[in-house]
Amino acid sequence: MLILLVALVFGFAIRSFVFQSFFIPSGSMIPTLQVGNRVLVNELAYDFHPVHRGDIIVFKTPPNDSFNPAIKDLVKRVIGLPGDTVSSANGKLYVNGIPLSEPYLPPGTVTSGVSLQKIPPGELWVMGDNRGDSEDSRFFGPISEKLIVGRVVLRYWPLSSFKVFG
Repeated sequence: MLILLVALVFGFAIRSFVFQSFFIPSGSMIPTLQVGNRVLVNELAYDFHPVHRGDIIVFKTPPNDSFNPAIKDLVKRVIGLPGDTVSSANGKLYVNGIPLSEPYLPPGTVTSGVSLQKIPPGELWVMGDNRGDSEDSRFFGPISEKLIVGRVVLRYWPLSSFKVFG
């Protein structure tokens, strides 16, 4: 009985303080995440290492995002890190003046709407993989790293689309 109680408490603690599950309600991250997918987010990921370009993160909706006040959390990909410059030209995304390799996007994806800007300290530039249908930093600007809930570590639902993100 004691072992069962310890296991339940341990499981609850991990679920509450380390991992959190999120439902994907929109198509802003297609093709990587589909509407209806469920993902597991590591809430402690950035306690042990810095944010990396390409990470998929869940973050609290920025205060300057007025698109839908009912939405509390967003999921996007990190494109620009503090100190980087980001821009778009000729359908390509540039970071520090170099076209960004984005193998996670379908061939022919066009990225536009990113005026040349430097990302301030403590902030990140985030974008959805579905560039034509994503409310992201092009609309609300860079986000504070303090808004990060955690890093998406796996897509577990539906089971047919199970994937671990590195």
